[in-house]
Amino acid sequence: MSSATTFYDFEPVDKKGSPFPLTDLKGKVVLVVNTASKCGFTPQFQGLEKLYQDIKAKHPEDFTIIGFPCNQFGSQDPGSNDEIQSFCQINYGVTFPVLGKLDVNGDKAAPVWTWMKEQQPGLLGLKRIKWNFEKFLISADGKVVGRWASLTKPESLEEPILKEIEKAKKEGSLASLKKGAEGAEAKAEEATA
Repeated sequence: MSSATTFYDFEPVDKKGSPFPLTDLKGKVVLVVNTASKCGFTPQFQGLEKLYQDIKAKHPEDFTIIGFPCNQFGSQDPGSNDEIQSFCQINYGVTFPVLGKLDVNGDKAAPVWTWMKEQQPGLLGLKRIKWNFEKFLISADGKVVGRWASLTKPESLEEPILKEIEKAKKEGSLASLKKGAEGAEAKAEEATA
């Protein structure tokens, strides 16, 4: 999808192989992570879940994390989508969406990952994912605004995420603001009817 201009233009698949339209997340700040269940970085699921819960407690409509399982790095996510889901929930209590397994590099890379890498190349301009648990921050209007390597602990990202939520609030692009505006418009229409 070379005509894509935002993160929301993509439709990866969920754990059942059904389309997961990212347009449904429009207006949210999104942290995107390529995950693996048998990696040295796998314990980051715990930090990701804590980060997710902490920010959702303050901004329930304005933030999410999406995990994209990938088996391209040392075959560290060999299980089926159902096995991966069970592993994440049982071992780390993951409640954020973990979608269907996909490739993040190479000819079969998912288009959303190709797009994110083009928008925010890594160190030295490299347009490839180096390992599991690389992280991309997507703004409420669907732009890539940050990228971090596997070594970056999820809890260290709370400040940049909250800054992005505040920025979107000032710009009026947050989902919660739009819902509030729609509700106010509906009430105004009812009052004048």
